[in-house]
Amino acid sequence: MATTGLEHLDVLIVGAGISGIDAAYHLQKRCAGKSWAIVEARDAIGGTWDLFRYPGIRSDSDMFTLGFPFRPWTRDEAIADGAAIKAYIEETAREFGLDRRIRFGHKVVRADWSSAEARWTAEIETGEGVQRLTCAFLYLGSGYYDYAQGYRPSWPGEEAYRGRFIHPQFWPEGLDYAGQSIVVIGSGATAVTLVPALAGSAARVTMLQRSPSFVVPRPAMDPLTRWLRRLMPRKAAARTIRRKNILLGMLFFNRARNKPDKVRALLLKMVRGALAPGYDVERDFSPRYNPWDQRVCLAPDGDLFAAMNAGKVGVVTDTIARFTETGIALSSGRTLEADIVVTATGLVVKLLGGIALAVDGVPVEVAKRFNYKGMMLNDVPNLLLSFGYTNASWTLKCDLTARWFCRLLRHMDRHGQTIAMPRLPEGEMERQPMLDFSSGYVARAAQAMPAQGPEAPWRVHQNYLKDVAALSLRPIADGVMEFRQGRAD
Repeated sequence: MATTGLEHLDVLIVGAGISGIDAAYHLQKRCAGKSWAIVEARDAIGGTWDLFRYPGIRSDSDMFTLGFPFRPWTRDEAIADGAAIKAYIEETAREFGLDRRIRFGHKVVRADWSSAEARWTAEIETGEGVQRLTCAFLYLGSGYYDYAQGYRPSWPGEEAYRGRFIHPQFWPEGLDYAGQSIVVIGSGATAVTLVPALAGSAARVTMLQRSPSFVVPRPAMDPLTRWLRRLMPRKAAARTIRRKNILLGMLFFNRARNKPDKVRALLLKMVRGALAPGYDVERDFSPRYNPWDQRVCLAPDGDLFAAMNAGKVGVVTDTIARFTETGIALSSGRTLEADIVVTATGLVVKLLGGIALAVDGVPVEVAKRFNYKGMMLNDVPNLLLSFGYTNASWTLKCDLTARWFCRLLRHMDRHGQTIAMPRLPEGEMERQPMLDFSSGYVARAAQAMPAQGPEAPWRVHQNYLKDVAALSLRPIADGVMEFRQGRAD
């Protein structure tokens, strides 16, 4: 495939969400001589926080760690709504001039690597037709799920239902649900967010769950915020709170893995304290899995439990037998009437932003690859994947990835190298699931994801401090990364 005459960039960043903006900032600061651009399929900055518009949409991690470390979150609330997060990302892009390098309405659909030319050729769909450009490195900050569809199972008899089905990923703008009876199917973070928000004007909201999730009441504002701000400037206070939250999050996760029964007892005690005496907490809030086998859902200021105590929200743990004209018949024999049914049933995982990759004409089968340091694939040159943590804020890992990428570029420039590619060791390496997580969206996508190995650098740590050491302190040339000199013009 001839590439003469095409625009060429040192780095093409895919996605203008948190991952892409973070990568652009570090490229601009640490690799000032590099040419780069961001391509974004949508018409706005924000990624996830521009896509999701359902009532109550908010962060499921604290903003002091979800925010960019180079531009600390300085607002009072630790758990912020979607509009505030989107505005924060936009403001960050403007402050550092990154927004001027974003090409909106540009969707990368294919990328082909040529070893002879040491470059990727990206095929991009735009409103003006298909464009092509080349780049030395392809940096994917496009997340891990399908923006075009959410996960939506089918149920017996649903064609008979005369009400309205809505998936949160495609919430209708301006929907008037005042005075309506609403059933939200699901028990994850989306459902726990939606239910108390809908309860403000709906007649009645029921969260119907096949099985419970862990839900933790947590102050919407970090208790230390006001105290620290009396002692130090806002940015310094934010950085201190960030460090504290990173350490506490790691301690809680490790405690959950090592002492699951004690952590379960603690979480259920917190729920009992938030609900009316006598409520059957074991039935509705004690999952079959252990804490942090799936993400723990946050209820800022206990909003879900407050809505339950006020009689506006009910939680029903049961399974769907069939739909009726006016609602849902449950396996227990109970019926739930509903004007609106919200299917908060999960995401569809779509790695690489759905881009079809090929190396020297051979398609890249992601599921057959191993993940190097949680950010590259074996035998795929000059490709970076920005993939955040499942047990902590997404941004923590994405920022480490961007910093490491800049280290890689500087190392290659010093040694006159143009190609970097992780190579597997000789012999067979044990394949393990990339994510040690039992959430439905992870389980459904397990066969489509790359594997991890039993030890570093093929092990995906889900541990911020280990990754700080691995990505910031250890040498780039680790004996696993293969470097080559190729065409660089």
